[in-house]
Amino acid sequence: MAEISSGKSPCLFPYSETYDKDLNIIKRVFEPNVDNEELVWHRDKKNRIVNVVENNGWQLQYDNELPTELKVGFIYYLKKETYHRVLKGKGKLVIEIKEY
Repeated sequence: MAEISSGKSPCLFPYSETYDKDLNIIKRVFEPNVDNEELVWHRDKKNRIVNVVENNGWQLQYDNELPTELKVGFIYYLKKETYHRVLKGKGKLVIEIKEY
C-alpha cells in the first residue's frame, strides 16, 4: 500500500489513509483521539462500498436518520451525494473503501 498525498497538511483530515493501487482500495484509519468536531456531515462524489475491518463503538449516520453502529465484516453501500457522517466510538475505526 502507498500513502496518499494530497499536497495538503495531514492535520486537515480526521483520519490517515493508504491506497492499494492494485486492488483500488482505500484503507482509512480513524484514531480514538480524533476530535468530535472534525467528524463533519459530508457527501462523497462517487458511490462507495465500505468494509468495516476494525471498530469499537463507531457509528454511521445518514441525514434524517438515527445513527447505527458499524459492524466488523459488514459491507455498507454509500450512494454518492448522500449526506452522512461517522460518530466517534471508544477505540480505533478501520475501514476499506472502494469507489465506483
